[in-house]
Amino acid sequence: MGIFKGYDIRGIYPDEIDEKKVYKIAAAAAEFLNVKEILLGRDVRNASDLLFAAAAEGLTNHGVKVIDIGVCSTPMFNFASGFYKKPAIMITASHNPPEFNGMKIARAGAESLSYESGIGEIERISAGISEEPKEIKKSELVQKDIEEDYVKYVSKFVKDIKGLRVVVDAGNGAAALTVPLVMNGLGAEIIELFFDVDGNFPGRGPNPMLDETLIHLQNKVKKEKADLGVAFDGDADRIRFVDENGKIILGDLITALVAKEILISNPGEKIIYDLRSSRVVDETIKESGGKPIMFRVGHSYIKEGMKEHNVIFGGEMSAHYYYKDYFYSDSGVITMIKIMNLIKSSGKTLSELVAPLRKYSHTGEVNFKVEEKDKKIAEIESHFKDADKTLHMDGTSIYYGDWWFNIRKSNTEPFLRLNLEADTEKLMKEKLKLLTGLIEG
Repeated sequence: MGIFKGYDIRGIYPDEIDEKKVYKIAAAAAEFLNVKEILLGRDVRNASDLLFAAAAEGLTNHGVKVIDIGVCSTPMFNFASGFYKKPAIMITASHNPPEFNGMKIARAGAESLSYESGIGEIERISAGISEEPKEIKKSELVQKDIEEDYVKYVSKFVKDIKGLRVVVDAGNGAAALTVPLVMNGLGAEIIELFFDVDGNFPGRGPNPMLDETLIHLQNKVKKEKADLGVAFDGDADRIRFVDENGKIILGDLITALVAKEILISNPGEKIIYDLRSSRVVDETIKESGGKPIMFRVGHSYIKEGMKEHNVIFGGEMSAHYYYKDYFYSDSGVITMIKIMNLIKSSGKTLSELVAPLRKYSHTGEVNFKVEEKDKKIAEIESHFKDADKTLHMDGTSIYYGDWWFNIRKSNTEPFLRLNLEADTEKLMKEKLKLLTGLIEG
């Protein structure tokens, strides 16, 4: 089908993914997971209700009881799977454009399936599923309200955020439902932006990783004289930050700040960060009394690494932040709370907290559409064969004394992704120009 990806199942509705395919995938998931009950949630996308119904039918027709957890965010879906210790399926296409939809699947305990750990096998099984099974083992569908348990659980991450003012850009997505649930009564003022739930995402689109989508947030923060601003993606697992001056903060610097906040009360703990991150992340973790672990990109891999190494927190450049105490899952809301905790406890503004971390010049992630990706990576590695160090953890990372870069294939899109950092902005621009020529040449 071409919709089975590295971390989830995703495609354009109804051309690439529709009710018939979701029925088969859900039935295949029932066979693969081999359980009696599955939690089933959905985001706010236009086709999510239709695909939810198809998934529910696929599950119940194959003898699996469906527990409907309603319209929710992906972090709520992970909470439900972890807290109730049940496998779960989420109808969502995360940050993709409005015409997309898809599915995320987790074993009991919020253990997300990657292609290697189950999605690939579900793809194989689904090819043999009949739309009209010879023997229907009709099971039931029941509804479960998870909001009270969710709010109670997330609230434990709050220390003191009273008096802080934060602009929240929900992007017309799931955050518009979940942020008010969590933040009500905690003493912080929430200034709402794009809180009208709409599967067309008319405000600024569902992907806040594009800097141009943050203009409304930046302006609102400055106009309201807020302490910070945050923008969520469509299913509210990713979160981006701007400081009180409206300046965008890259995802790896947020990893460093959250690590700092966590290590105040958990000295000596391990922190995972993805290999695209600035060197300042490693340095900050060490300076804060923690033990840094560099890891490959991707939420399934980060979660597996956290469990393997008993890690308390993990962060990715792509604005995913994971917590051991949240079933090794990511949560935008908890990350917002962590940063607010740090602002209040330090007595500093967010820009003051970030300033010491801006010691290197980082490109952020730059994407290139390339046909022969493996060949291009090999060519680039050959060009830099005099490097101080070469690492093949995820794509190729090349290290010199005053600059480094990583180039890797996207797991979800047809791109080569480049991250490059240097000691100075001049050197960064020089090396970016060099790499751009090599990649596009």
